[in-house]
Amino acid sequence: MSTQARAQSRLLASALAAVAGWLVEPAQIDEPAIEERAWAELDERRVVAVVGLARRCGTTTVARALGAELATRDPGGACAVSSDGGSGLLPLGLPAAGRLARALAPSAGGRVRPCGRLCLLEAADRAALVSAARHLAPVVLDVRDAAEAPAAAALADVVLVCGGPGVEETLAPVVAGSLGRVGPDPLIVLNRASSGIDWEAAHAELPESRMGAQLALAGREPRGELGSAVAKLADLVEGAA
Repeated sequence: MSTQARAQSRLLASALAAVAGWLVEPAQIDEPAIEERAWAELDERRVVAVVGLARRCGTTTVARALGAELATRDPGGACAVSSDGGSGLLPLGLPAAGRLARALAPSAGGRVRPCGRLCLLEAADRAALVSAARHLAPVVLDVRDAAEAPAAAALADVVLVCGGPGVEETLAPVVAGSLGRVGPDPLIVLNRASSGIDWEAAHAELPESRMGAQLALAGREPRGELGSAVAKLADLVEGAA
């Protein structure tokens, strides 16, 4: 290996170590107290369905970013997210997500893995997932198949209809109106919003952020403007439920 290649390798290793140290948090000291508070606040758990209007509009990113934010607000410190996608950058599970994964593994009926603040579940039966998970943590359903949207909306306390660049704005209220017949009236979210894209019907707009999206896919709350926008979206979710 050349001197330049060795230097690049050392630089990459240092960068990965720094990011991993930032993502990993120390284990909670008083776990019984955390679990006791979690059960005490049982009625406050939300089930949120994030429905994509088109492929590649960022449904998974929005679902995991929201899930990570809800996890920070929950006494259990984790959120269950149904997903069949990848785990993103450095998918290191925090202790709370690991505990939730172990609790849900027997009843999930599919692959379960901790990822940041999230417990990702590949569950074909969303109704069974909601039944098993909603008493332990907030639940976010990542719905990328339009055919599955009505069933997911019927299970949810809050429905988000998510679109992005390339999606016709008029499609959002039409889909929202349709889903509102089987579940709660959806909130419309414009993902990757920019100065040239503005939806009047949107209840929330999330700015473009490549690094923020990577953090969300790794189960961590985004920073900066995207993080602030996701926090506001979480406020809307808590107010709507």
